[in-house]
Amino acid sequence: MVKIELCAATQEAVLLAKEKGLDRIELCQNLEQGGLTPSFGMIEYAMDLGLETHVLIRPRAGGFCYSKEELKVIFKDIISCKKLGVHGVVVGVLKNNFEIDQDVLKQINAITGDLVLTFHRAFDETIDWKKSMDILIKHHFKRILTSGFSSNVDNGFTVLKEMIAYSNNRIEIMPGGGVSASNAQKIIRELKPKGIHFSATTNTLLDEDSAFSEKVLKVDPKKVNRIVSIIRE
Repeated sequence: MVKIELCAATQEAVLLAKEKGLDRIELCQNLEQGGLTPSFGMIEYAMDLGLETHVLIRPRAGGFCYSKEELKVIFKDIISCKKLGVHGVVVGVLKNNFEIDQDVLKQINAITGDLVLTFHRAFDETIDWKKSMDILIKHHFKRILTSGFSSNVDNGFTVLKEMIAYSNNRIEIMPGGGVSASNAQKIIRELKPKGIHFSATTNTLLDEDSAFSEKVLKVDPKKVNRIVSIIRE
């Protein structure tokens, strides 16, 4: 059975994951910026519901080459997540030349202990995916979240097939980025992944009558239901 991972950035999404009995969540906030590290109150909230919780560690929007000061925050967030008892962390750190920063991965390995490590879609910004995959295997990562070196899984479908073949069960390749009810069946049937990742959001105007109204990416229960139904068929 394919594991279902919801990218959850709100309490509503967390509760929906619990209600639907999803296998795990990638917990974050600010999906409008691609996802950032959530608050520790939010992490405890998800943990209290008994969800398998993997926390996104990303201190800011933008690219994935971080300063020494930003790395200090990343390490502190990982240590705090470990103390909270989360199941895993989701990270991605690159050098200026878009290669994976192995020096930082060594430091992450030193502090994570038995936390499950997932490398997020920063993987899709690297230059050579085979080399990048081998590096992540060397540094004890369990899975890679990827859209196949493309902006979405549809465009990266052929490369995703190649990645899964090359991984040869040494590391999990988890498709994510543009997963929807229209392509979930094809992903399951042709890629046969161990897990699949999606957010199922809709661009929504929040608090329309407020002077501080904002457009946000809000989880859409109908989209979640459709995708989950297809995966579980």
